[in-house]
Amino acid sequence: MAYTLDAFCSEARATLKGDGAIAAKVDAIAKRLQALLTEPSFVASAFSENDPPGKKTLFHDPETDFYVLAHVQDGGKKGTPHSHGESWAIYGNVTNITRMTEYERVNPESEEAATLRKTRVYDVGPGQTFGYPPGMIHSTEHPQKAWVVRVTGCDLDALPRYRFRKFRDTII
Repeated sequence: MAYTLDAFCSEARATLKGDGAIAAKVDAIAKRLQALLTEPSFVASAFSENDPPGKKTLFHDPETDFYVLAHVQDGGKKGTPHSHGESWAIYGNVTNITRMTEYERVNPESEEAATLRKTRVYDVGPGQTFGYPPGMIHSTEHPQKAWVVRVTGCDLDALPRYRFRKFRDTII
């Protein structure tokens, strides 16, 4: 039997409502997302070759406030470092890769300008996922057009979070 978006969302809701640390819950949901990313019926319902770049909401759970989003990323797109503030996010690729770079802030948060140091660079390929707990600073790059599923702990657009400012902040 095919693994469905409804089944994934039910399992994610149960995980979020269960006991344990949020980091462990994010890891468990990321592992379940892998099965969805390779399910042909899900992929066909979430993406089309004609989809323009951008995102669409596939699911929102009002009880726990998590979202499942489908993103079509243009090739050559490189994001700046950011965090998801007090929320979390999981990235999973359906096609091509998302090159992820992780950073740590090396100066005190009390200083206005941030100094970031790269700590890790890796690719998330088709069928792979990676979860980011609250506060983790990272950036994304898409060398080619990519279909990406992102699961978030809330509407990140409405949440205060760290965003890199190239004229103020520094990467070392």
